Parts: sequence; C-alpha cells; structure tokens
Amino acid sequence: MNPSIENFISNKRIALAGASRSGQKFGNIAYKELKARGYEVALVHPQATEIDGALCYPNLAAVRDKVDGVLVCLPANQARQVLHEASGNGLHKVWLQQGAETPELLTLGRELGLDLVTGKCILMYAQPVRSFHWCHRAVMKLMGQL
Repeated sequence: MNPSIENFISNKRIALAGASRSGQKFGNIAYKELKARGYEVALVHPQATEIDGALCYPNLAAVRDKVDGVLVCLPANQARQVLHEASGNGLHKVWLQQGAETPELLTLGRELGLDLVTGKCILMYAQPVRSFHWCHRAVMKLMGQL
C-alpha cells in the first residue's frame, strides 16, 4: 500500500473540512463512517458552529484537540485555503478526497511540504472497510492496484 495512505489512516485523530450543514455532502458521510470506524474527527467549517450535533471549528488553528492530519472534502477552489492552513499549523498529512485535487493543488501541496494522498477514497482504506468499498478494494487487490 502507498506509504502516504498508510501514514494517514494509521492516525486516529483527524480534522475534516467539507461537511455541510445540509448533511448532503460526501464530507458528512465520511464523518459518520470514520467515527463508526473509531476515528476522532474534528469538523472544520467556516460558518457552522455545529453539524449533526458535532462541534465545528472555523479553521484548523481553532481545533482544540491535536489532530494528525486533515481530510479535505471540498471543491478544489475551496481546498487551497485548507492546504495553507494545514501547513501553517504543522499538519503535513493531507488527504484530498477524490474530486478535490487539481494540478495546481498538487503543486501547492508539494511546495508546502505536505504528504498528500490524492485520487483515492478514504473509505476504501480506513479499516474496517465496509459495504461496496470492500468489493472495490478486493478487485483492486486482485489487479495489483492496492
């Protein structure tokens, strides 16, 4: 497995940027799934003070408890600020959820010295892998792509 993926998922305290107040975004699904898998997840949202009863922080600097990485489930045009915040707060493990990455963000991440995971769905790797993600993972393993 990719060392960046292993490094990210081995840490059980992460921040998540990209959950929505409507509850309709992938970030909300990821939040619930990661919590169910034993992760401590701090939600980061610039306007919301809580989502689904969970406290939200306006930015990474405001997160009270130490986190080891940040999962970014935002459109690419909003992810740039999170990469800068991560770097500025000593968070080098950053997972850009599928769809959040662009060539510009990848370049920025390298310039900031971030250990980026891109082009992958975290739910395919965070243990225990469940539902259809388990099937996708099994196929990837058989094809030597895991």
